[in-house]
Amino acid sequence: MLIRRPDDIPSSEITPESTYIDRRKFIGTGAIALGALLAPSTVSTMACSDQRDGTQEEKVTSEEDATHYNNFYEFGTDKEEPAEQAKDFKTVPWSVSVEGMVKKPTRYAIEELLRGLSVQDRTYRHRCVEGWSMVIPWRGVALRDLIARMEPMPSAKFVEFTTLYDPNRMPGQRRPVLPWPYKEALRMDEAMHPLALMATGMYGKALPPQNGAPLHLIVPWKYGFKGAKSIVKIRFTDRMPNTTWNDAAPSEYGFYANVNPAVDHPRWTQAQERRIGQFRKIPTLPFNGYADQVASLYAGMDLRKNY
Repeated sequence: MLIRRPDDIPSSEITPESTYIDRRKFIGTGAIALGALLAPSTVSTMACSDQRDGTQEEKVTSEEDATHYNNFYEFGTDKEEPAEQAKDFKTVPWSVSVEGMVKKPTRYAIEELLRGLSVQDRTYRHRCVEGWSMVIPWRGVALRDLIARMEPMPSAKFVEFTTLYDPNRMPGQRRPVLPWPYKEALRMDEAMHPLALMATGMYGKALPPQNGAPLHLIVPWKYGFKGAKSIVKIRFTDRMPNTTWNDAAPSEYGFYANVNPAVDHPRWTQAQERRIGQFRKIPTLPFNGYADQVASLYAGMDLRKNY
C-alpha cells in the first residue's frame, strides 16, 4: 500500500504556500474567506494508489461528478438534488458547540475552532454503501488535531457529530425520511487515527454546500454515511452514541460501517463497486484499501457482527 502518512512525507514534497493557495481568490464571500483563514503553514499530500493496477495512481473523479452526484438527504434524496437545493445555503456565520466530556464545554466560531491548525491536502478513495465510489482530493485539518484543541477528558470513549437541523434552510428535512438531525459517531481511537480528516475544502477550493460545507467528516476506510456534513455539534461521551442510519435501519447500517466486501448489505452485494465516471465494476477492497493502516483498530472483533 503506497498511501503515505503525514510523518512519511519529506519536506521536498510539501507544496509551497505560494502555489497552494492564492489568497486573492478568497476575497468576496464569507465562505471563501474561511478558506483564506485555512491557508496552511505546512501541507501534506496523502495520495491513493491503485492496488488493482500496480503502482499507477488512481484517476481522480471529475469535480463536476463529485459536486453534482451527492448523498445529502438534508437537501433531497435524489443524487442531483443537493447541488440544486443547496446552491444558496449560507455557511457564514457558523459555530460549533463542543459538549460532553471535555475540559471546558464551549461554543466556537468556526474561525476560532480552526485557527492555527495545519491544513493538509489528501486524496482519498470513498465507497458508498450503495455500491458506487469516487476518488476525491480533500483539503482539511487532521481530526485528531481538532480534537486535541477541544481537550476531551481521558474517560471519553466516543465522539459524536451532529449536522445542522434547519428545515427552512435544508428542505430535505421537511420530510421524515430520516430521524433528524443527522448524527454519526466514532470511537476515540478511530477519531484520533491520522487518516481521519475534517474537510473544509475539495479540489483546492472551499467546500461546496452540497458536499457538506463548512465541515465534513472524512473517514476513508468506512462507508460514506459515516461522514457527517455541515457539523454544528461535537459531543464526547463514554457510551456508544446512537447514529442516524443505525436508528433508521439497524439491520442494514451498523455503528462501525467499515468497508467489508465479505459482508453484504441485505439488499445488495458489497463485493464490487463502480467508480463514478467509469463503467466497469471493480473489486471492493477491505477497509476500502486502507487495511494496512487501520485493521489493527479492530483486532479481535467479529466484523460480521460489528458491521
